[in-house]
Amino acid sequence: MLIKEILKQEASAQEITVSGWVRTKRDMKNFAFIELNDGSCFSSIQCIFERVSGSEEGAVKAGREKIIADISTGCSVEVKGTLVRSPSDGQALEVQGRDIVLLGSAENYPLQKKGHSLEFLREIAHLRARTNTIGAVARIRSRLAFAVHNFFQGRGFQYLTTPLITTQDAEGAGAMFQVTTLNLDELAKAGKAPDYTRDFFGKKAFLTVSGQLEGESYAAALSRIYTFGPTFRAERSDTARHLAEFWMIEPEMSFAHLEDDMALAEDFLKYLCSDLLKNCTDDLEFFNTRVQKGLLGTLQNIADSPFARITYTDALHELEKSKQSFEFTPFWGCDLQSEHERFLTEQIAKGPLIVTDYPKEIKAFYMKANEDGKTVRAMDLLVPRLGEIIGGSEREDNLSLLEQRMEALGMDTAPYRWYLDLRRYGSVAHAGFGLGFERLVQYFTGMTNIRDVIPYPRALAYAEF
Repeated sequence: MLIKEILKQEASAQEITVSGWVRTKRDMKNFAFIELNDGSCFSSIQCIFERVSGSEEGAVKAGREKIIADISTGCSVEVKGTLVRSPSDGQALEVQGRDIVLLGSAENYPLQKKGHSLEFLREIAHLRARTNTIGAVARIRSRLAFAVHNFFQGRGFQYLTTPLITTQDAEGAGAMFQVTTLNLDELAKAGKAPDYTRDFFGKKAFLTVSGQLEGESYAAALSRIYTFGPTFRAERSDTARHLAEFWMIEPEMSFAHLEDDMALAEDFLKYLCSDLLKNCTDDLEFFNTRVQKGLLGTLQNIADSPFARITYTDALHELEKSKQSFEFTPFWGCDLQSEHERFLTEQIAKGPLIVTDYPKEIKAFYMKANEDGKTVRAMDLLVPRLGEIIGGSEREDNLSLLEQRMEALGMDTAPYRWYLDLRRYGSVAHAGFGLGFERLVQYFTGMTNIRDVIPYPRALAYAEF
């Protein structure tokens, strides 16, 4: 049985077998205490071995004593014994051990009971999930992924897997990683330019930055779809907010407008908060106590409160009249920085805030233009402490207007012929948004570095493990 299930049992002196990794061992004259954790939940279970038992034969005792003596932190063991109520504070149940098997030793184990910095743990990422912090992150991440699928499947969305290899940029969202089978080293030595007609795909290919455009094509057939998969950006930013490989959630709805998009984003975030508060109590309590004070209150507020809404223009007025000293001075037409977003959520809205109708110059080509000719039907959902967590828009469904916009931006429309076809054949109003999964995990755990909420981070000059 997993420890998670064992801890739900009644203390009825039942015989159980439990396996896990040793967190601590305490030796006393008459007892040995071994704390086991199997990662199924935050809690560990204590196994107690009595060292004086006249009913056992000497050989049995000697063998068990030898095993216990050899056990250290990090070892894997299997314990058979009796589940009983614990007389100690801080735990309801414990195991009175009878037999113990050492499954794997752990000599010179780098994770000891003392605290370790998150920076050090990144150097041993293959072991860091055995710590309280990263183990809790992994369980939160797992539950969130499950809840993401539950949310969309329960609302008539079809799950879509979009290509990881693409031949066009989705929106100018960031530098792209090139995919090639050409021997670039040999070409460089020979002083020759790459001939991409001889490459695997016969043209330049890249890792995708977004599955949105392909998602739109399936929304034009299935009405509601969502993607949930890895995306890649080759931005040369070495910060606590950037990853080169991360997961994106991108729903798309046909027969929908910006108002529908905002409602979906709000419902989505509320649903995830409620699901975590219900199903990850112990892990969230740990983060609330040890990582981000007030985290539980923040999540409960998101789950219970309506989200405020404001236009970009009104948001700029609030920033300008605040007389706040910002590192980046706000002005109409600027892209809101994190400091602006945090001020708006923490000081103005005092909670989540949806900002709409951004200047068209700072938004992607496919966003639907407003009648004022200056702004587009875009929305960003901002949350306190982090800033933007969701970005979306109503898409331009008019073929001629979309072509005009692309031409004004100097875009080559040839690679997007198929995308324009969606406006030629049965075009409908549609909308969607994108959400970086790691930023979501980061927000719900209070972790300050995004590299600590993905199992094996890929970042600038860093691709270990």
